Order: sequence, then structure tokens, then C-alpha cells
Amino acid sequence: MIGQSKVLEFHPLHESIRDVGGLTALKSWLDERRRAFSPEARAYGLPAPRGLLLIGVQGCGKSLTAKVIGRFWNLPLLRLDMGAVFDGNQSPEEALRHALKTCDALAPCVLWMDEIEKGFAASGEEGRSARVLGSLLTWQQEKTTPVFVVATANNVEALPPELLRKGRFDEIFFIDLPDAHERKEILRIHLQRRSRTIPDSALDDISARCEYFSGAELEQVVISAMYTAFADGREIEIDDLVYATQETIPLYRTYEESIKSLREWAHGRARPASRERRMLDFFR
Repeated sequence: MIGQSKVLEFHPLHESIRDVGGLTALKSWLDERRRAFSPEARAYGLPAPRGLLLIGVQGCGKSLTAKVIGRFWNLPLLRLDMGAVFDGNQSPEEALRHALKTCDALAPCVLWMDEIEKGFAASGEEGRSARVLGSLLTWQQEKTTPVFVVATANNVEALPPELLRKGRFDEIFFIDLPDAHERKEILRIHLQRRSRTIPDSALDDISARCEYFSGAELEQVVISAMYTAFADGREIEIDDLVYATQETIPLYRTYEESIKSLREWAHGRARPASRERRMLDFFR
């Protein structure tokens, strides 16, 4: 069934929840619902979770989080390519309808819609896009199968207002740039993934230098430092990481106004994916 679909594909479950740095509030939400699709949850009277909408700054872990949910919950992960819905040989409505029926047949499962706003902006035809959106919203509202939808979006202004209405998703989370504690954790994850370790005191210094860096940019700092060390025929050193941070210009410098506007929109409309660490430190 998946092979016959041009817009739906199985996604491998390589990443685990340990590969996600920070986002403690979002992780806690997912952990609470880890057994939500079990018979015990049904017997308890709990409905199956409907889905999540993850919005936030580019490169801060929205897609990674979507990918780890399947493995964390031990469910198959399906990826729906919204761009392909409009680009295929079938009509967009038929392509989407077939994909959603396939998800219903394979339930329980996780359905990942990456950068969902681009799909509805890609058709170039307002009427056709509206019909596809209507089909998706109707399915979300009326589905009885345990299909958990994870949608990600970078540009909230391009999202249809109907998609943000309560009841479409269980929760809307905002993923911001990582704070100092989260940056340290992300750096450690990427170093350990490549079998490298750096003392905690040095990681504190590096994370402080990486203010306004996204998770993706922190990964590139580690990779760039390793390239420098590899070219010199030696192991990675702290100075390599320091140099890499100096050579990296974060996206925030270019899109500061857009990011601030996104933060302003999210305030009061979405739950922060990260807990306020400064408050936690204060009460310790």
C-alpha cells in the first residue's frame, strides 16, 4: 500500500529521544502519552492522542522531534510529502484521500507532515489548495483510527487559521533557540555521537560563545572542528571548537526580526517546548 503511494513513505526509526537536546517540556508531554495507544489506556477511558503541531525557528529540532516519536512510542512512522500531493499525476484531493486511507489502515501509527505550510502555498491555485485543506481538516476532526499527526511549520503566518483551531491538534508547541543549558547538552550529544568527549568546563565556555545558535548550527560547529583536527592529523581540541564558533554566523543574525516576530506570535498561542531553566536553577 505504501509502495503504491506517491506521497506517502515509511520513515526509518534511526533517531531516539536521547538524540534530542533540551525540549524538556515537550519530552515530558510525550512521555506521559507513551502508553496512550495501549488497551490499558482504552480500558481507563482515555481517547487516543490526535496530534501535535510544532512551530519554531529553523534548525531547532522540529523535524528531529517528529522523527523520534515513532521509535519512542514503538509505532511505525509515515511521512506525508505535502509538496508531492500537488505535484503528482493524481488530483491533489485524490492523492491526499488515498494517503489518509492508507494511514487509517495501518493504524496505530505516527503521520509526519513536515513544513506543512509549504504544501498549501505550493499549489498556486487557491481553490484547489482550499479543497485539499478541507479534506485534511475533515479527516482530522472525524477520524476514529489511532493515527497521531505530527505537523511542523516554520512560517506560522502562512498557516491557514482553520488548522490552528482547538481540536485539530492536542497541543501546539513552540520550539525556540536553545538556551545555554540546552546548547551544552546538544554539543555533548553531537560529540558523543562521533565518539568524542570534551570536559564540562570547556563545554560551558563553548555553549556561552554560541548564543543564538540553533541546534543544527551547533552540530556544524562540532563537524567543522573535527574537519580542522582531521586535516592536521590529530584529535579534536577545545581551540578547534572555539575557532568554529567564531567562523559560524548564526541564522539569527540574518533573520532576527522574523524570529522575534515568531516569538511574539507564539506567546500565549503555543506552549514552550523548553522549561524555563533559569527558574529551575533559582529554586534549587
